[in-house]
Amino acid sequence: MMKKYQYFILLLLICSAGHAQYGKQKRADKLFNNLAYLEATNVYKELIENNYNFQENSLKLGDAYMKLRSPENAVFYYGDVIDSSGISAEYYYKYAQALRGTKRYQESRDWLKKYLETGATSVSAEETLEKDEYEPKTTYKLKKTDFNSEVSDFGTFEKEGILYFVSARAEAVAEKDRIYSWNGEPFLDVYQTDSTNMIISPVSGEINTRLHDGPMVISPDGKSAYFNRNNYVGNKEGKRDKEATNNLKIYKATLTNSTWSNVEELPFNDNSYSVGHPALSPDGTILYFTSDMPGGNGGSDLYMVNINPDGTYESPQNLGEKINTEREESFAFVDKDSTLYFSSTGHAGLGLMDIFRIDLKDEAAEVENLGEPINSNLDDFAFFKMSTNNRGYISSNRDGKSDDIYSFNQLNPLILKGTVTDAVNEKPIAKATVRLMDSTNKQLAFMETDEDGNFMTPIDRDATFPIEAKEIEYQTFTGTVDTRNSDDKDTLVYNIQLQPVNDLEYLAEIDTIYFDFDKYNIRPDAARELDKLVDLMTNEYPEMVIAIGAHTDKRGTNAYNDILAERRARSTYEYLVNNGIDENRIESFKGYGENQPAIECERCTREQHQLNRRALFEVVRMGD
Repeated sequence: MMKKYQYFILLLLICSAGHAQYGKQKRADKLFNNLAYLEATNVYKELIENNYNFQENSLKLGDAYMKLRSPENAVFYYGDVIDSSGISAEYYYKYAQALRGTKRYQESRDWLKKYLETGATSVSAEETLEKDEYEPKTTYKLKKTDFNSEVSDFGTFEKEGILYFVSARAEAVAEKDRIYSWNGEPFLDVYQTDSTNMIISPVSGEINTRLHDGPMVISPDGKSAYFNRNNYVGNKEGKRDKEATNNLKIYKATLTNSTWSNVEELPFNDNSYSVGHPALSPDGTILYFTSDMPGGNGGSDLYMVNINPDGTYESPQNLGEKINTEREESFAFVDKDSTLYFSSTGHAGLGLMDIFRIDLKDEAAEVENLGEPINSNLDDFAFFKMSTNNRGYISSNRDGKSDDIYSFNQLNPLILKGTVTDAVNEKPIAKATVRLMDSTNKQLAFMETDEDGNFMTPIDRDATFPIEAKEIEYQTFTGTVDTRNSDDKDTLVYNIQLQPVNDLEYLAEIDTIYFDFDKYNIRPDAARELDKLVDLMTNEYPEMVIAIGAHTDKRGTNAYNDILAERRARSTYEYLVNNGIDENRIESFKGYGENQPAIECERCTREQHQLNRRALFEVVRMGD
């Protein structure tokens, strides 16, 4: 009887524990479904510690951490079960995304391959596998702004020196008495700050409510503002969708006596889907926005709608498959040159969400990743650029905490240009080769100067680069190009001077001066070569000073050959002087007889004797 009683008590305990875990499971799932991800993570952890529905709850916990943009934690919990049987292929993709968020790029690519091997179709995954290098065409300098808070700040817009942005700081907003269960922060509001005094205050009027508000953009004439908000108007929350979600909508407010009022809902909003992140074309005639409305490519897509002169709106148009993917596209911004900047989790990138751009005027243009430092391994979004200069703002959670606002200075590509000239006569040198190397001596650029000695190539900023210049008639030049502290420049000039080689055969392109046997007159072929030397000394190097040395073959006595060599040196000297070379520019002319033969031989052939009967030249100096 006692054994039966003990068994009964044990059974009750097991059932009670199981019931408790079941209750926790329901609570965790309810929190998750109600978007209370931060609180849900704690309950899922308890379930996993008790080994209750381990696989399912590990995946749900990974999902919750991805919603909270914490890929490190998501990788940990996904990784516990990702190799288990029965895992949905979609989790291969999620795991790959989480890995990318932790900069484990090769592992991420491996899991994308596994995802596609299951038969899944994904343009995003295929694009990511095809491209893994993102070299930006533009250089950006990034700096975290001084007006960030400890909570989320993002979505900057500038108008007439006033910066507008979204923040969860809940300062001076009486209605913000609620906490957003998604991440445990207060609901969002729109704030403004003067870029000079940095005094921060909520936007005046009817923009901010007790729910999420912002981002906001203002029309070119300054009279209208378009902004995001949960479905809330007239101090009353609107209807939710069938999943009890209060979707985002875009509203318009009018500026009256320096206050935003007369809030009205745009006609293409709907209770059953979200419409948000408004952006205006530079002329204010087109409104761009994000929506997960039916008929899109998947996730959220970017749309545009024309604004008629009377203030009415035409039908929204999807921006198409080149821009929109099966994942999420959002936060549009259109520059004055019709370049669309936007954020995406679907295009190949460096992190969870990257910023991209595309030229809307060019039908053949492709989407381009802005690369580092604009993009990071986490979320980068809400690109905004000033209309009057190359400065602007992005938002990012790259520090691993809440979203922050970063200012940037968009720098044009830096162009290295210069001229290669002769160090003596300062004349340009055509067809000189110029090589630019990196710190490991790897060649980055190879150039050949034009007829004016010019060269040009793009070059990275904030670094030093070894440079080398060569030409056959000159000594090799080596130096260093320094592009640090070049933010105020689009062009960096680096001129190079080459020192001529001390070899007249190269400089004048002359052949050796030869003499007939037992003769010292200047032969016609020798005269042609000497004329080249005259031209060089007259037109190229008018300050050049040379020395002449003449030689004989080994036939005849030493004494006779010494005299013959002297005569050959003199006849060469006289030819140059008679043809216009100042005698002071010939430092000496000497005969060396047979003592310095070009060819050493005991029984020399006729050809060898000829090679020894010659006159040679030496450069004493190139100029004063």
